Amino acid sequence: MPSAFRRLCLLILTVAALACALPAFAGGGPETFPLSEVKPGMAGVMYTIFQGDRIQKVDVQVIGVLPDALGPKQDVILVKLLGPQAAETGVVAGMSGSPVYIDGKLLGALSVKLGAFTKEAIGGVTPIRDMLQVAQYRSPASVQNASAATAARSHAAVSTSTAAPGPIAAVPSASFAQPVAVGGGQFLVPIETPLITAGLYPQALGWFNKQFSSWGMATMAGGTAPASPSDSKIQPGDMVSIDLIRGDLSVSAGCTVTAVEGNRILACGHPLFGFGAVQMPISAAHVVMTLASAQSSTKVITTGGVIGTLTQDRQTAISGVLGAGPPMVPVNLTLDTPDGENKYHFEVVQSPQLTAQLVATAAYNGITGSAAYDQSTTLQLEGNIDLKGHAPVRLEDLFAPTDQSTPAGFFLATSVESDFAQIYSNPYELPQIERVDLTVKALPDRRWAMIDDAWVEKSEVHPGESVNVRVLLRPYRGEPFIQQIPITIPQQTARGTLELVVSDAAFLNRNVESLAYTSQGQLPGLGELINLINRERHNDHLYATLLQPTPTMLVEDKELPNVPLSTINVLDQRQNPGSARLLWESTAGEWSVDMHQVIAGQRMLTITVK
Repeated sequence: MPSAFRRLCLLILTVAALACALPAFAGGGPETFPLSEVKPGMAGVMYTIFQGDRIQKVDVQVIGVLPDALGPKQDVILVKLLGPQAAETGVVAGMSGSPVYIDGKLLGALSVKLGAFTKEAIGGVTPIRDMLQVAQYRSPASVQNASAATAARSHAAVSTSTAAPGPIAAVPSASFAQPVAVGGGQFLVPIETPLITAGLYPQALGWFNKQFSSWGMATMAGGTAPASPSDSKIQPGDMVSIDLIRGDLSVSAGCTVTAVEGNRILACGHPLFGFGAVQMPISAAHVVMTLASAQSSTKVITTGGVIGTLTQDRQTAISGVLGAGPPMVPVNLTLDTPDGENKYHFEVVQSPQLTAQLVATAAYNGITGSAAYDQSTTLQLEGNIDLKGHAPVRLEDLFAPTDQSTPAGFFLATSVESDFAQIYSNPYELPQIERVDLTVKALPDRRWAMIDDAWVEKSEVHPGESVNVRVLLRPYRGEPFIQQIPITIPQQTARGTLELVVSDAAFLNRNVESLAYTSQGQLPGLGELINLINRERHNDHLYATLLQPTPTMLVEDKELPNVPLSTINVLDQRQNPGSARLLWESTAGEWSVDMHQVIAGQRMLTITVK
């Protein structure tokens, strides 16, 4: 090959590689219709899917422009959807992102609707000018690398609509936006995003639907479809889903694609959550049918194969790159019942705002799916949250039903959610969850007992002496019984009157070794926070704790009891004590008995050490 020809080929390849690495819009934008030229009465078209994968054209007529309707300098274009199909369904949940054109130029995306129970199909269009502002944000390095690696493969697979081609950008900010509902007015409301669920029991949905609804999503039973090579052939007007859970349980949010260029897509016309920079899987979606309703019509959807990564979730649009999906958190749930074991496997999106709730929903869903589980079942939890570069977070506890309407399974699920929340809300580093393993054992009977009374066999003791603490426990049903806790007064215990606390685990976790101060960044890092979480007491134990009126210093994740006054004086003189915190009581000793049932309540006793 002549050297000049080789140099020309090398130059072409270099330019092509740079073009893939640069953000979209570097060389121009889609042909758009200027907002300033929009006039009432103008005719346009919208593209969306009512059934299957066939994109249909819907005629629209411009009603007018509402300045600042979605926020400062965020206008909305009111349009009326025409035709018999639009008259039957109105504005449909799942239409968000449907592209609207005037004279073959992209005007924007349908994103809001006007009121409920309206007699006409009137919606609002987010101007493409506002949607394209996502181009100003930069992608994280991981997203840019993935985009460059898959650009050539994705470009060959993507089909761009000839009616309205246009490059769009998928480059998010590193900061998170606050989740704000689109169109906060009384009548101008966001088009609901269908939250497609497969394998979700009505009982689980009943307990967690409030959180889903707060996201501005309409929960809808759907399904999953096998991945197909045609899944990645996305055009404006096609449906896509953002996967939150995949596997034996599936939860995805459905939206319509507004524009496609190369391996980049723009969709929705409003945020899903408003999180800013994200990494969530994008899957193909197929419309089974459009369910017409006088209150709120919606698309019934199935989700297909993963086709890319959502990288930006902002006020006026969501955007992403086609290609490989991002890593998710593998969750393995084993339910051990008298009828045998049931195993569930799924993946959950890695998100500080969502992962905890999604794992809790999936755990509760698995529990309620067992025929052996009922309102009298006690649940025993064991498990681990594995994190990259850190010791695992251990999950161990017992959960018994009460006379309240809240089932034990919900208490277990929210306990797992709480542990996740502590990890994700830490001020030290963004944790990387590698996997979650949960084993839930269903035990017959309501295993629960209340501390009714407590006493010590002798009120005066000496250092080194052993005595018995007797506790009267009243079970849920049956006769009260007495449980003994043998304790030995430590040799170094100070003389005088001390407090002996007989209690459940919750009281000690709240009052004796409070973890509240860790939220202020007073630990060296996440590892020490995990150590504290793993030291929390379990609610199937009965505890006796001897407290003496001498100071304890909490330094990072360590307790230093009986701190000398000289050390306290030095601490008081420092304006910024750093990671040290002073408590005015010290634990002289702690003893416990495994009761194999949930213990509740506390009693305070006094003893005299001579």
